[in-house]
Amino acid sequence: MIDWNDAFDNSGYIPGSDDLIEQWENKAAAYRQSMLAADCAELNVGYGDEPRNKFDLFKPKKESKGLVFFVHGGFWHMLDKSYWSHLAKGAVDQGWSVAMPSYTLAPDAKITQITQQIAIAIGAAAAMVEGPIRLVGHSAGGHLVTRMACVDSPMTTTTISRVSGVVSISGIYDLRPLTLTKMNQVLGLTDDEAIAESPVFYSPRQDIPICFWVGDEERPEFLRQNRLICEIWSNNSNHVDACYQTGKHHFSVIDDLAIANSRLTQLLTAQ
Repeated sequence: MIDWNDAFDNSGYIPGSDDLIEQWENKAAAYRQSMLAADCAELNVGYGDEPRNKFDLFKPKKESKGLVFFVHGGFWHMLDKSYWSHLAKGAVDQGWSVAMPSYTLAPDAKITQITQQIAIAIGAAAAMVEGPIRLVGHSAGGHLVTRMACVDSPMTTTTISRVSGVVSISGIYDLRPLTLTKMNQVLGLTDDEAIAESPVFYSPRQDIPICFWVGDEERPEFLRQNRLICEIWSNNSNHVDACYQTGKHHFSVIDDLAIANSRLTQLLTAQ
């Protein structure tokens, strides 16, 4: 029998993981301060009625090439935008504006509601930045940006027409195993919702290239999920790619977003 609690346990297999949250928080705060000082940031822009319906927007000094929209992880019930600001640096240095939202967390919102909030947030950020839109998300955020790339995307037609690429990092694409975890006491996933919110049960939009990016040192379940979505979506689209980044685990795999010339940032911001 599979121990699904263990299958999704990233922290338990990564040395030093207990210190990472403080490190992220400190790096993110320092970046926000530097961008505020440069008059290149707008913080806590509202996009909805809920307390957490806010995003931060970081902008380059010169005219923006477009919008990168980053959705954080935390299994839909942890963390917020304030831990990830520094990851905007790579795309900003490449000339893109970067929006980072918070969203209502479980158990105060079901995953279906979170998906809808992200669609609204993307639309609100898109109204502030002209040009193409690139979506990137990590872990639960990977799931959320992939849902945006489904044929039945909750985004408006106007917003969808501007999305020219998605990078989903270490995402979860089949939510059914989560119903067998202790975490589901918080998530409250039913079997029906797990299926309805799993990208593996949808077809991809043909007009949006997507790359499923994962570290090769991740837990086997995250590697399996990456293979699964790639196998299914590749049957329905010629614009599906995958990357298994050498030497990266579930947390270190996003570090390169802060580096302008990294392979990850280059992929995300390629013209």
